Amino acid sequence: MPNDPPLLTLPPLDGPPPPGSRTVTTDDGVDLHVEFDGPAGGGGSGGGSDAPLTVVLSHGFTARLAEWELQREALRGRVRLVLWDQRGHGRSGWTPLTRATIDRTGRDLGQVLDAVVPSGPVVLAGHSMGGMSILALARQRPELFGTRVVGAFLLATSAGGLVDTGLLAFAVKVMRRVGLLSVYLWVLQRLAPFLERRRRRGTVLGRRAIRRLLFGRDDADPRSVRLVQQLLEETPLPVTMAFYATFLDHDETAALPVLRRVPVTVVAATHDRLTPASHGRRIAETIGAGAELVVVPGAGHSVNLTRRAVVDRAFLDLLDRVDHRAREAG
Repeated sequence: MPNDPPLLTLPPLDGPPPPGSRTVTTDDGVDLHVEFDGPAGGGGSGGGSDAPLTVVLSHGFTARLAEWELQREALRGRVRLVLWDQRGHGRSGWTPLTRATIDRTGRDLGQVLDAVVPSGPVVLAGHSMGGMSILALARQRPELFGTRVVGAFLLATSAGGLVDTGLLAFAVKVMRRVGLLSVYLWVLQRLAPFLERRRRRGTVLGRRAIRRLLFGRDDADPRSVRLVQQLLEETPLPVTMAFYATFLDHDETAALPVLRRVPVTVVAATHDRLTPASHGRRIAETIGAGAELVVVPGAGHSVNLTRRAVVDRAFLDLLDRVDHRAREAG
C-alpha cells in the first residue's frame, strides 16, 4: 500500500488560543483547553449542541489535539467536533505528579463531556493514551455508554499488558520484586527537569528514535517523521516522566464489556511497537460482535497521520453504523 503522508502544518502553541476555544477546569483545579468545530461549536461558548451527533477526540501521549487535524478535516460538516488537550499537554495546565494517571485522564474526559456536551449523542474517539482515557471513563461511568455515548473509535491503543513481555517487562518485574520500582520512577521524575533544561529538539538522533518507535515498515516518509518529532518534542520531559508510571500498571480490560453497548471500531497497525496490533485484536475480540477491527498493514503507531485514507474511511464507516442504529431505535 503506498504511503499516505500528512499534508498539514501544525498550528503553533504560542500566541492566543483559536477563536471559540474554551477552558474547562477540573475538580482538582487543572485547566483543560477545548476547541470546537461544526454546528453549535465553531464560534460560541461550546456549551450547547444543535448538531445531531458530537464527536469528542482525545489525543495520544506527548501529543496534543493538533494530531487530529487530518481527521478533523474529514469529519468537518458531518458532525460537531470537540477536541481537547489532555492535562500536561498542549495548551492544558499541568498537574501534581500523583495525578498523572490514566484513571485521572478518564475523569477529565468525563468532565469535558459534562461541561461542553451536556446533552445529545456522543461518539468518543481516542488515539493511544486517548483510547485508554475512553476505557477508563467506561469503567468509571458505565451509565454513559448506550445512553449518551453511542459509539467509540479506538485507534492504536491498548486495554492493558503493555509491559507483559520483553526486556522492559523483565526489568519492571525484577524492580517490583526487590521494591525498587518506586525508587526508579522517583529518580526519573527528579531527573526530568534537569534533562529538560539541557534538551535539544529537532536532532537527527531524535528523528531516528521516533522513526523506529512511531512508524512502521513502509510509512515513514521524512516529512511525516519530522512532523511527529515536532509534535512529540513540544511536550516537556517532566510531563513524559510523570505519566510513565501509569502505563506500567495500565489495565482497563474490565471496561471492555461496557463498550458492548455501542458500535466500536478498533484500528490497529501491524508494525506498531508501542501498542502492538495484538492489543487491538484483543480489544475487538473481547467486545465481540459490536466491534469492527481494521488492521493496517505496514503502518506504525502514527497511523492516523500516515494512513489517513484508511483511518478516515474507518471513522466514517463507524458514524454510518451509529446513524443506522439510531434510525433502527427511532
